[in-house]
Amino acid sequence: MGLFSKKSNQELKEAPLGYWEEESYMQVVPEEPSEELLDSVIDRVAGMEEIQIIDKHELTDSEPGRIKLRYENEEYEVGFYPSKFSLPEFYIKNYYFSNEELEKLRNAQTALTIFMKFNKNSKKSYHLQLKLALAMIPNTIGIMDESAEKMVPASWAKMAANSKVLPSANDLFTVQVVSGDGKEVWLHTHGLCRCGVTELEILQSDKENYSNHYNLITTFASYLLDKKEEAQNSAYIGVLSNRNPVVVTCMSWTKALKEYEKLNLGSIADRENGHNSKTSVIFVYKSEEDEKQEKVTKVSEFDKLWGDNPIFFISNEETARMKALATERFDFVKEAAKNKENKIIIKIGLPVDDEGNFEHIWFELIEFEGNNFRAKLTQEPYNVDNIHEGDERVYTVKDVTDWLIYTPDFAVNPSNAYLLK
Repeated sequence: MGLFSKKSNQELKEAPLGYWEEESYMQVVPEEPSEELLDSVIDRVAGMEEIQIIDKHELTDSEPGRIKLRYENEEYEVGFYPSKFSLPEFYIKNYYFSNEELEKLRNAQTALTIFMKFNKNSKKSYHLQLKLALAMIPNTIGIMDESAEKMVPASWAKMAANSKVLPSANDLFTVQVVSGDGKEVWLHTHGLCRCGVTELEILQSDKENYSNHYNLITTFASYLLDKKEEAQNSAYIGVLSNRNPVVVTCMSWTKALKEYEKLNLGSIADRENGHNSKTSVIFVYKSEEDEKQEKVTKVSEFDKLWGDNPIFFISNEETARMKALATERFDFVKEAAKNKENKIIIKIGLPVDDEGNFEHIWFELIEFEGNNFRAKLTQEPYNVDNIHEGDERVYTVKDVTDWLIYTPDFAVNPSNAYLLK
């Protein structure tokens, strides 16, 4: 633990990026490692229809293998080498793994490390890296995303790689929640630096409010990734229950720590071996005047204003991506509807006006009628006058923007549909 006083004259310096921050590093874990598997890595990449290899250097005992390739009219350079593997237990929190998968991963000792620098479109780059990982090691049991400090199951990776829809911004990073003996909580991201944006933090959170803070940091991270080219110094990312806006900004940790008189988590002592490069602390503007004067407020001082149901925005880009994914994977809904134990709700975009605006609202699925389906509105709309809670309508898959399947064991949405495979 460490303390930092505002009166201290200690000069703080940002450390250089780590290798896992400059480039995206993944370890692909094979079910049955072998020399033959490594010998034909480049050949398997060359067999991918969407890939054109421009140049290549085979793996040697002293140098990683390297491939220069063209994918969707852009060039990428990818490196790979065999490596030792050990599963960090906290890496498995983001996805579901079967007991069999966990046992295999815990017993695994070798992997193929794949590294590459992301191009401007981070989602496209991440999507490509997943495709390459599965082509290089087709019998993988899981992929460890070292840059984001998470493990992804092979079933999720295969479904994501084969999708025509790019992964979400949330797939590219993780938010870690660190707590100590007291109430204080420190939230910070991993995976954003490889995308060309700063990692994010919230200092002096607590166990009562960290859920709202988690949503805040996730929303702001997604904003930075979706709006990378036009991102502003501040972002309007949500509204409170009293309709006041949530406007956030961030400040490099070297400056931000001077705003805190006392820290139990996230202090200088916690940054000796990490969290000391390109990472920024989130602050809030309480008013438009504060924003003009660049007068920031700590997120923890904003807690009493949250209310019961703060709303965090989803970008238009993410809304379109979610709709495309829900449409692409709608067959899971059709199959799940055959089991009467499953409860299914479907989000429909209801037209609000003639200008192409929609209100996205949940319906309960009643039954399929050929290629269409009948559903009942679960709540009263805000801006649509010709339909009310409890009304039934017939829709098509083109109207769907999201869906959720409640099975007896778990809930499934388009993003985690691998659970039904």
